[in-house]
Amino acid sequence: MLPRLPNDLARRVWLHRSGLGDAPAGKATGADLLALIERLGFVQVDSINTVERAHHMILWSRRPAYRPANLKPLLERDRTLFEHWTHDASVIPTAFLPHWQLRFTRRAERLRERYRNWQGPEFEQRLEGVLAHIRDHGPVGSGEVGLDEARGKGGWWDWHPSKAALEFLWHTGQVAVTRRDGFAKIYDLAERVYPPLPEVPPEETIDWACRTAMARLGFATSGEVAAFWDKVTPDEAKSWCAAQMSEGRLEQIEVEGADGSLRRSFAPPGLLAEAPDLPPAPARIRVLSPFDPALRDRARAERLFGFHYRIEVFVPEARRRYGYYVFPVLEAERLIGRIDMKTLRQEDVLSVTAFWPEPGLRMGRGRMAQLSAELDRLARFSGVGKVRLADNWLRETPQSVTDL
Repeated sequence: MLPRLPNDLARRVWLHRSGLGDAPAGKATGADLLALIERLGFVQVDSINTVERAHHMILWSRRPAYRPANLKPLLERDRTLFEHWTHDASVIPTAFLPHWQLRFTRRAERLRERYRNWQGPEFEQRLEGVLAHIRDHGPVGSGEVGLDEARGKGGWWDWHPSKAALEFLWHTGQVAVTRRDGFAKIYDLAERVYPPLPEVPPEETIDWACRTAMARLGFATSGEVAAFWDKVTPDEAKSWCAAQMSEGRLEQIEVEGADGSLRRSFAPPGLLAEAPDLPPAPARIRVLSPFDPALRDRARAERLFGFHYRIEVFVPEARRRYGYYVFPVLEAERLIGRIDMKTLRQEDVLSVTAFWPEPGLRMGRGRMAQLSAELDRLARFSGVGKVRLADNWLRETPQSVTDL
């Protein structure tokens, strides 16, 4: 029988590894902010701005002193962060950049084939011209290249060939995001943005990616290790875990899910002894970004917390029930519900449409007061003066209990 990590301790380990096990406090600028992002590994960037952009909410939920302006100096002045891709667009410590060379190489042929199927040969015909334009004229946005090309209606994937060429050059490391104007990416030649990069052998990057993923996950299957950075293949992660097992650097354990099921995972020796000594997560209620690191792997979150969560914009049946874009709500070591809200800056309000507690959750006076305090904090963070609750904003979910 394998050693077993009970569900309550598995949740605690995961929340500590994802930065939510500590009290939400501390400095949120300069080296302190960089250290937080290094601890997380990366912070996902997303364009949706219902309340505040995802990367800002992720950092604020861990450091309430954080404000969106705090991130820009690290990205655009100090260059201690860079913007590229993990499983999605992300802000990443520049110290990790040498290990992105493997991604640049591997993505090149895969994207070339994909873009050919989508755009035809036109985007490839624009690659050298786009590079020459940047070399001669300096940083550009996608609206400044391909001015002679037909433009679509501006959808996410309605790209003209030079826009596709620009994105291809970014994904393959030939250009870099030097800044953002508003939310639009501005690109420059990589050598003008990135520091000189030492060549790193692929096997060294594979070891780095697996090792640092395991450190941030605490316990994981080989598939979860591979998916963390989305940099190594499942087979490479599987081989790495097997080698670490044979050398005594990993052991297999059983992790108990919220429903009592057991999942075989890898963990560093000593994790089971260390887990009971971790302090409980703060009891305070926190509204999280839908792209929070603790929830990025939806299947892992459901196993550990019993919280079935998908971003409703992509799931029509959930959207019909919950609306367009709802935020998960964490209390201590439980995900207790989801909330639908939007910042209306012209009206100076955070407008709350609905809160759905998880089935069986009792919304007593104390919990309601904590939720109200968190909404007040979120309103201040998003730059508005007050919270406005819609009529019938507190909804019932099947089997839920409300006690006002």
